[in-house]
Amino acid sequence: MTALPDPGAAGRAAVEARRARAAVKRALAAGQRGPRDVAERAWHEPGSPEARLRVTEYFASLRGMGPARVDALLSTLGIAAGKRLGGLGGLQRERVRGWLDGVDPSRRPRLIVLAGPTAVGKGTVAQYVREHFPQIRQSVSATTRAARPGEIDGVHYAFVSDADFDRMVDEGEFLEWAKVHNHARYGTPRSSVQAALDEGSSVLLEIDLQGARQVRESFPDAMLLFLAPPSWDELVRRLVGRGTETESERERRLETAKVELASQPEFDATIVNADVAAAAHAVVEHILAAEAQAVAGEVRSTDR
Repeated sequence: MTALPDPGAAGRAAVEARRARAAVKRALAAGQRGPRDVAERAWHEPGSPEARLRVTEYFASLRGMGPARVDALLSTLGIAAGKRLGGLGGLQRERVRGWLDGVDPSRRPRLIVLAGPTAVGKGTVAQYVREHFPQIRQSVSATTRAARPGEIDGVHYAFVSDADFDRMVDEGEFLEWAKVHNHARYGTPRSSVQAALDEGSSVLLEIDLQGARQVRESFPDAMLLFLAPPSWDELVRRLVGRGTETESERERRLETAKVELASQPEFDATIVNADVAAAAHAVVEHILAAEAQAVAGEVRSTDR
């Protein structure tokens, strides 16, 4: 027997949607959420309450933004008052980002390290963040290993010769570098990281345990995130399934992984990578919290 449609379901859904949007506006007005966070969520989650906010509601929820200022801003940005935040085009989003870079008091750029054992999925999670949260910069590491299938030079890594890597080490170009699995060398160019921070963007580094320790020495306020597998068996399965290493290389990587897993207490937080999207969102949430924490720390030091 076919169930009859519930005539009140649509109405209840509409009420819940309004309540969810109202909660976002209250959080913005109270400073509990940053305007950049809300905007990026709207643009990357089309079905979210953030995406359904009208631009007038969004800007009016920000501190110091009355109706006249909102109207003037929309005119400057070239955005119609009736548009929803999630429906802005690419150029309009860039204009909003540019405006937020100058006025958002809720965030300060931070250096974030994502580390973890071999085959845990660091690269896949970092790529998800790269594709869905473009406001977070990612430093491209240099490496002496050969590119794997599908990897693009300058996007996933900068693939360099041993001689070029030696020169970069000698000239102090790396924020950190290490020889990984007793094989290839990896390093993070210092200049690109500092340039992004100076421009007001947080930077995500996807590196190994040795590199994470070096970064903590150079940047004591960096946040270190450990990406862990759901289980040891799952880590082994992922490494074997990847099929990019010989059996001896896999054994060497698994021995290193045991040491890396034991280092979790050195990190600020652990994220379990059972699902790539969920893990990436958790990384971004930690970054946003770290940005806000930096501002809170500045306020406390000023109040003393």
